[in-house]
Amino acid sequence: MNNIYRIPRPKTFNLSLCLDCGQAFRWTNKDNRWQGVAYGKYIEIEQTEKEIIFYNCTEEDFKNIWANYFDLQCDYEKIVSSYNDEHLKLAVKEYDGIRILRQEPWEALCSFILSQNNNIPRIKGIIERLCEEFGDGETGKKTFPSAEKLSRLTVEDLAPLRAGFRAKYIIDAAQKVANGEIDFKRINESPIDFGREELQKIKGVGAKVAECTLLYGFHKIDAFPVDVWVKRIMAEMYPNGLPECTKGTEGIAQQYLFHWRRMQDR
Repeated sequence: MNNIYRIPRPKTFNLSLCLDCGQAFRWTNKDNRWQGVAYGKYIEIEQTEKEIIFYNCTEEDFKNIWANYFDLQCDYEKIVSSYNDEHLKLAVKEYDGIRILRQEPWEALCSFILSQNNNIPRIKGIIERLCEEFGDGETGKKTFPSAEKLSRLTVEDLAPLRAGFRAKYIIDAAQKVANGEIDFKRINESPIDFGREELQKIKGVGAKVAECTLLYGFHKIDAFPVDVWVKRIMAEMYPNGLPECTKGTEGIAQQYLFHWRRMQDR
């Protein structure tokens, strides 16, 4: 890989935590180098003590794709230092460096539809088969298939994915996005409640998948996905709701708490 781009390691940034905390499913780690595809671009990324090194990446790629993807313009140090709650302080201390990735909305929606009643290894397997079967590019480096492409398929066409009941939801989502019934531009530009209502027009998309899509695909950091882990967190630690210090950044607080609580049971 001829094109290599380096940046000083940002504060409150941990590459492994960002890519392996349950918010994205197309990244793999090989010899301490993360490999993945986003925005149609294959890349390998390595973190050292002082640097983040991007392989197969020009300066233009970094500025146009990866600086945004890793949300490098956001001051996470300021955000997490404002969390004056004892549980959040511990989660941030143990897993300092998690950031909310700015993923493509369609990939986020599709991924979290596939995540329903599923575990992370199996989700990754289904998504990898989806990309290999219907994406573009070289084997192992294929793009995420577009809504337009998937909208022309049938549930039977998705049988090789072994996605089960989720296949019909993917087809419905693809058709509604491709024909404009679900308008990503309007969701992006509107208050979060609009997106919550719009996304749940898709078959099989309930509150949790909608919140995940809004947080990870539209970067609405006040979204608050609730899965089994977050339900436990709320019951055990926050029966009266999240503390006031998280207001406006509930999605970031959720990601720290989710990863911290999930890792406790390993």
